[in-house]
Amino acid sequence: MKSPTLEELAESEAAPAVAPPGGGRRAALTALVLVIGMAVLAFFRPQLAGTIGVLAAIVLMIMLHEAGHFVMAKRAGMKVTEFFLGFGPRLWSFRRGETEYGVKAIPAGGYVRIIGMSNLDVVEPADEERTYRAKPYHDRLGVAVAGSTMHFILAFLLLLAVYALVGIPAARPIIQQIVPDSPAQHSDFRVGDRIVAVNGVAIKTWEDIPTYVQAHGESELTFTVIHKGSTQRTDVVLRPRAETVDGKQVPRVGIGPEQYLQTKPLPSAVMTTATDLPKFMWETLKALGGLFSPHGIENYGHLLQGKAGNQNNRLLSPVGATKVASQAVQDGWGAVLMFLFAINVFVGIFNMVPLLPLDGGHVAIATYEKIASSIKRRRVQVDVQKLMPITAAVLAVLVVLGLSALYLDIVRPVSSP
Repeated sequence: MKSPTLEELAESEAAPAVAPPGGGRRAALTALVLVIGMAVLAFFRPQLAGTIGVLAAIVLMIMLHEAGHFVMAKRAGMKVTEFFLGFGPRLWSFRRGETEYGVKAIPAGGYVRIIGMSNLDVVEPADEERTYRAKPYHDRLGVAVAGSTMHFILAFLLLLAVYALVGIPAARPIIQQIVPDSPAQHSDFRVGDRIVAVNGVAIKTWEDIPTYVQAHGESELTFTVIHKGSTQRTDVVLRPRAETVDGKQVPRVGIGPEQYLQTKPLPSAVMTTATDLPKFMWETLKALGGLFSPHGIENYGHLLQGKAGNQNNRLLSPVGATKVASQAVQDGWGAVLMFLFAINVFVGIFNMVPLLPLDGGHVAIATYEKIASSIKRRRVQVDVQKLMPITAAVLAVLVVLGLSALYLDIVRPVSSP
């Protein structure tokens, strides 16, 4: 949803407002050529095609965000004059009814222009009743939160797909790896052994093994395994790891499990998604707060200076997102879906920060006007002109973060998703 401060940025444009006759046919032909090109690329360069596909999915998420604003505005009877992907000079557009749809040169987002977003917008008197500012609180709130709501819906669906269709990494109590020069190598363990008990205690999952070993690893342990259908017992004398857990050395066996992707039945996947999504949202909110905390700002400064710092808690530019998308494609569908999931959760939360030009700023203004109007028993409307210095500061911070993220993604790129 376009904010008042951004509306001014879209005024200077280099192309006609409406595509000339035949523009729709040319657009369809261009789309067909792109689809054929992607099919050819997928055949010869599947890795590159996959990366482009992930980036296309991000663009689609942007447009679904704007579609949320668009649908809610139309439902409330507001006048929507533009629905665009990108910013800057207009590349192509067409008009349907009172709305112009199209693409602009810089694909760094998208926007929906709704008339009368604030008291600064000048509109025709005949259109005043169809402005955003003229509508009741629930309509304005619905429009403002629709973008982030779309992201949270997408996040739910993506996480559900991971749980129900792709599966999450899990481990069976089957030995797939024996670490060189480890207690396991000096025992009778063999790859393919299924561990069924330790010291007579039944083992049902792989996680049962380290739990038992860490609690009882001070002496020799007897593992009961099944190897090629026969039950055998293997004695292992453990020794501490070189690393420590909570400042204490822990016993070390030196075996690795058989990995697989575990899916859930759909009802269970829905319940798990509904439970886990708020946890992910909370962790993202804490990470966002940490980014702008004194420690987070100090860490970011260290990164920009080339010093050691935490790369995991910083923003990505399009360059960094492309690299992470490429790595996710290499790692498989699960990594791709979780990457897109993380983007939706972050953008959905970040967009609700109660400052213009973010959607959360419009939520804050609408809520303030509602409360103030109730208290004063008359219509109260915020003078957005007074908020312009704050809005300009927020925009400046976003620009600095974007440019610094681009710099870091070039000189100190992230290593993995």
